[in-house]
Amino acid sequence: MSTDSFIRWFGELGIADVPAVGGKNASLGEMYRELSARGVRVPNGFAVTAAAYRATLDGAAAWERLHAALDGLDPADIDDLARRAAAARAIVRAAPLPAALEQGIRAAWRQLVAQYGPGLTVAVRSSATAEDLPSASFAGQHETYLNVQGEEALLGSVGRCFASLFTDRAIVYRHEHGFRHDAVYLSVGVMKMVRSDLASSGVIFTLDTETGFRDVVLVTGAYGLGENVVQGTVDPDEYYVFKPALRAGLRSVLRRRLGSKAVRMVYGQPDSVATTCNEPTAAADQVRFCLEDAAVLELAGAALAIEEHYSARAGRPVPMDVEWACDGVDDLLYIVQARPETVASRQIGAALEEYRLDGSAAVLVSGRAVGGKIVTGAARVVADVAELSALRPGEVLVADTTMPDWGTVMQTAAGIVTNRGGRTCHAAIVAREMGMPALVGCGNATMALRTGDVVTLSCAQGALGHVYAGSVPFHKETTDLAALALPRTHIMVNIGNPDAAFATCRLPNDGVGLARMEFIVAEHVRVHPMALVYPERVADPAARAEIARLTRGYAAPADYFVRELAEGVATIAAAFHPKPVIVRLSDFKTNEYAGLLGGTAFEPVEANPMLGFRGAARYGHPAYAPGFALECRALRRVREEMGLPNVRVMVPFCRRVPEAVTVLATMAQHGLERGRHGLEIYMMCEIPNNVIQIDAFAGLFDGFSIGSNDLTQLVLGVDRDSDIVAFDFDERDPGVLEMLRQAIAGARRNGRHIGICGQAPSDYPEMARYLVEQGIDAISLNPDSVVATVRHLVEVEWALGIAPRPPVAP
Repeated sequence: MSTDSFIRWFGELGIADVPAVGGKNASLGEMYRELSARGVRVPNGFAVTAAAYRATLDGAAAWERLHAALDGLDPADIDDLARRAAAARAIVRAAPLPAALEQGIRAAWRQLVAQYGPGLTVAVRSSATAEDLPSASFAGQHETYLNVQGEEALLGSVGRCFASLFTDRAIVYRHEHGFRHDAVYLSVGVMKMVRSDLASSGVIFTLDTETGFRDVVLVTGAYGLGENVVQGTVDPDEYYVFKPALRAGLRSVLRRRLGSKAVRMVYGQPDSVATTCNEPTAAADQVRFCLEDAAVLELAGAALAIEEHYSARAGRPVPMDVEWACDGVDDLLYIVQARPETVASRQIGAALEEYRLDGSAAVLVSGRAVGGKIVTGAARVVADVAELSALRPGEVLVADTTMPDWGTVMQTAAGIVTNRGGRTCHAAIVAREMGMPALVGCGNATMALRTGDVVTLSCAQGALGHVYAGSVPFHKETTDLAALALPRTHIMVNIGNPDAAFATCRLPNDGVGLARMEFIVAEHVRVHPMALVYPERVADPAARAEIARLTRGYAAPADYFVRELAEGVATIAAAFHPKPVIVRLSDFKTNEYAGLLGGTAFEPVEANPMLGFRGAARYGHPAYAPGFALECRALRRVREEMGLPNVRVMVPFCRRVPEAVTVLATMAQHGLERGRHGLEIYMMCEIPNNVIQIDAFAGLFDGFSIGSNDLTQLVLGVDRDSDIVAFDFDERDPGVLEMLRQAIAGARRNGRHIGICGQAPSDYPEMARYLVEQGIDAISLNPDSVVATVRHLVEVEWALGIAPRPPVAP
């Protein structure tokens, strides 16, 4: 057989060549050949073809011996699997490469050296012919060898790649997916080694891996070679980029999260057998992001180009899983692998599954949540691969990290908990593929959990998941969204946590009726805005030190507030885009503001904070005006720089019409002028005077949102925080209902939108009915009550002679 059938260069390969060179090599060739002009930079290289693998085994008469080693295999017998797999690998490893193949590899190596220079090292990567299919990815099943230098080392690596077709995990994977062992061949990709050991590398997904949300690109990265990110050895940095903004040419990262990046993989020492090794990441590097925004956006642009190319070829959306590396020598970004994403992209369907805890218990450990489910089982702490055989079906596997070789046993676990890793690590990928929850990057899980203890693993509460002590009751709700009719009254949601936005937007909705800025400030910023404007006024040394830690790397501490708040709001707005997202300006009370870092230096002590220095009264007051300016900067950035004009701004607790005029003028001074770039400004209708003077307020604002909690307490004179008189707090009181009627009638009289975002419609079906009868435009609900309220309102509207809207396809 000729050398030409054994060696194919990337420049002559395309996606149609999967049978000849496997999915990985075909994809590299497709990108190298078709996407270079669109900013997709792929290192040059060549493929050792599947025909070369077949010729190697033919020449050694290996097929019958492989059948003898594998026929009748029971993958559930772990020990027998290990023996048979080792025997199969030995058979392949002992097969000499045909002379024509060896000559072809040597000649191709020399050609690469001529292109890149005598110091060339290469990555040698397996590429199976059944790889990267829509129903099976084979990712991580076969071996990769990095930092390979010289012809002899290259030849040995090719032989080891051939043998890796018979790793334990690959054999089990083929068995589970119905592939015959002799029907899958292995090609080997040889490509210029990108010197990310001197820079950084990672993985990109062109959707959110937890929810399947399609409008973002998720970029993960860490210092050093990329195996640490792929295998979960490190907790990487994460960055989200909003696709519509990227397509529109806006250069902004939607959101980011700093990973610990505790170790980095680098080249091994010249006298070492290992070609790579891990070393501790310098402390200064751990606390800074591994990529500048410009690099994140370049990578996101390349990933989007790849997705669009593959989607056009397939005639349908094809989300992609992309590996990238930055070369520390030439400082360029390279794409080193791309394949269709095969798990998260299948999550979006007509069935909405929601898991909910029905109790609580002590939290033993927390980490990054994967999978959105809840399970209960006995913990099994595994410190070494030798202990893995003790894992029993239904137990929760707890380990420092997981490895591809563990896949055979991991599938019997109820869930996975690891000390290390991010949401794109091996444990996370396996968990998603197997439909189980996982908690990764916990830090101390193997110390905090004990074998045999019953635990409840919950990944159903957003990005942060928890392991609870004991068996905590929970239930699952399943809704067929394709059959869920919608009421004519708009259904909106209340949300504060950006981590929950991509999941919440799957609920039937017409947008966000209340995005709570307070949650983002309290949970993500954590610092009083005035303490960031005037850090020198913070007297507490511990608070000053923590503020300095949080704001390191920023030109000014106030920039930290603007970025964190903007990215939190933008994440919510992106999740629901292009539907309206009504963001309420900060409505902390003074005692709540004082609880933020540095807050005591700027807040008065009030006898009744509920009726004190809160809401609109703060925004132009000298005691808070610089902090309010930061809020406006953040919201303006979301709308004008981040490409999310669906954000509307709402003013809370505005007592009097002159106060409203002052607030609007102050906002305009900070670039948030009503009508500018289509900006709509709403007002919370939560004070009796708002209802009494609604005609005057309607001349200043585009719409209203009734805050039934505050309105009720002010109508009834009941402090809702007082246990003594709380029994008198009732939104269904006739006086409160009359205020609601007048507010709705006044807004409609003035042609202004009016909704409600208080708790009452979520708690009381009769309240929701009353609001519909009065002609309210929208009801904004807590996410856990949306489906039940939608069903109830459809029934109400039918009874009122109003035909519902048809279901909206998810």
